[in-house]
Amino acid sequence: MTELAKERVASRMPTADLIIEIQQLLFREARLLDAERYDEWVEMLAEDLHYFMPNMETRFRADKSNIIEDLTRAAYFNDDRDDIIKRLARLKTGTAWSEDPATRYTHLIGNVEVELTEKGDEYVVYSAFLLCRGRNERDEDIQVGKRKDLWRRTAEGLKLVQRTIHLNQNTLLSKNLNAFL
Repeated sequence: MTELAKERVASRMPTADLIIEIQQLLFREARLLDAERYDEWVEMLAEDLHYFMPNMETRFRADKSNIIEDLTRAAYFNDDRDDIIKRLARLKTGTAWSEDPATRYTHLIGNVEVELTEKGDEYVVYSAFLLCRGRNERDEDIQVGKRKDLWRRTAEGLKLVQRTIHLNQNTLLSKNLNAFL
């Protein structure tokens, strides 16, 4: 996209109705994940989904290399829709030891910002999240970060096309990473 095209898109503001629609969509997604209603959540995912959460590296401010978006580097998630469906199928087998007993989740979503794109049916959506996970009597994890999504309007509704997740933690201290963010 040229700089002029970027300026034209940036000068157009999304409508209040669109912002509310997308906020409600993100809140619904969080509720579905909290309730482990994964089949319904998968319906929100586009066929060409890319779900990406790179490992974080601590870097000095002077280091301007853009390693965060480098898809060739190590990542916690670098999945497509089929990969996610395989992960979810494993939960249904009864052999996912990290989910028996079940983990309790609460996703909090905020700082939602919607940007229009050159394509009238796609929207860039920024958000922040706080995920609280509780398991057994004493296992508790909190994960905090931000996301950059691309959502596309289809005949079936808005679909998640791309999600890039950045955790604030440099080192993931959780015993497992069995949550979708």
